[in-house]
Amino acid sequence: MIFIIHIYSKKIHYLEFVNPIEDALKKNKIEFESIHYKMLTEELVLKAEKIIISGTSLRDNEFLEDINKFNWIKEFEKPILGICGGMHILGLVYHGKLKKQQEIGLTNITFKDKFLGVIGEKQVFELHNYYVKSNSFDVIGLSENCLQAVKHKQKPFYGVLFHPEVRNKDLLINFANL
Repeated sequence: MIFIIHIYSKKIHYLEFVNPIEDALKKNKIEFESIHYKMLTEELVLKAEKIIISGTSLRDNEFLEDINKFNWIKEFEKPILGICGGMHILGLVYHGKLKKQQEIGLTNITFKDKFLGVIGEKQVFELHNYYVKSNSFDVIGLSENCLQAVKHKQKPFYGVLFHPEVRNKDLLINFANL
């Protein structure tokens, strides 16, 4: 079972950032459960086969104040996909740094290696104020301005700064089918 972990602080953001992930998984008959990170327990983490950590809006960064609630990631060995804020979380847990870089809209990125079934140039939708840089991750996808997709050097952890739930839902399905 896949767990979708939401990181928003205002429930209205569920409709924009979590519901489209759920819809993509439902359409492909992939089982999942959704839960807010503040409700996550060790027991639930152990039950998960894969985890997707959703993104949230530009001004919704409350989850950054709770980064210690994500320390379980260090012990987790199963696949994780961090989307936007989820990518920030993955990087920060591994001692990365947030760097200011606001980008909104469509952009082209280049996947230099195969990444969740994608390689080469792809148009994506981005909505972020920061990117994260961590030495624990290899950069796989780059846009003109910043890194867009990373893979952990030793674990099956993937991070994307863009929003595949808006565009590129195939990436979500490819992750679910790992």
